[in-house]
Amino acid sequence: MQQIIDFFLHIDDELIKITADYGVWTYGILFAIIFVETGLVIMPFLPGDSLLFAAGAIAANPDSGLNVGIVCLLLSIAAVLGDTVNYHIGRYLGPKVLSGKLSRWLNPKHLEKTQEFFATYGPKTIVIARFVPIVRTFAPFVAGVGQMDYRRFLIYNVAGGIFWVLSMTFAGYWFGRIEWVSKNFEVVVLAIIFVSILPAIVEFIRHRYFAPRVAKMEVPAVPTTDCAKDKA
Repeated sequence: MQQIIDFFLHIDDELIKITADYGVWTYGILFAIIFVETGLVIMPFLPGDSLLFAAGAIAANPDSGLNVGIVCLLLSIAAVLGDTVNYHIGRYLGPKVLSGKLSRWLNPKHLEKTQEFFATYGPKTIVIARFVPIVRTFAPFVAGVGQMDYRRFLIYNVAGGIFWVLSMTFAGYWFGRIEWVSKNFEVVVLAIIFVSILPAIVEFIRHRYFAPRVAKMEVPAVPTTDCAKDKA
């Protein structure tokens, strides 16, 4: 577990090592990670946001061997294809997956949280969930299980996938040049994680502490005016 945490916090250093060892094959490794995170519902823990940011930051160095344009193109395709595969898994295999042996790999709370997202945001969940870890992986699966119209899903899938990859990669590309960012990358990664889960934290606080109060509040009766009495 400690090794996994260290990998996430120092993903920039790890990606530099991968680039040095594998050269052009780094594009394929990045493609595979993004595709697996978005395409396989049992792999929601992969570092999508921080990986995109790190890839952009490294691509900002001309000597890195990574081209930011190629990174954005390939990873946008990986993100769209991943959600597409995940959607079809949910649509055609969802009931079997949920009731079979693989169900033990699926956290019910993650499914419930994703369903809450759909209840709140509707189809826009496919776009919004791109920026929320774990929910990002479960959203297309739940859309498939719920038999969401595929053409509608595809529109949100393409828009969300491209926007997610471009925004996170170019954020790394621009901010990665800042000396403080490069020297304190683990702090930046933690900040990305915090910002990503902030909407979920806000929703939890709202439902945990404010929703019960609202439910207990009694709606005052509308007083009957003299005019209304006359009409009655």
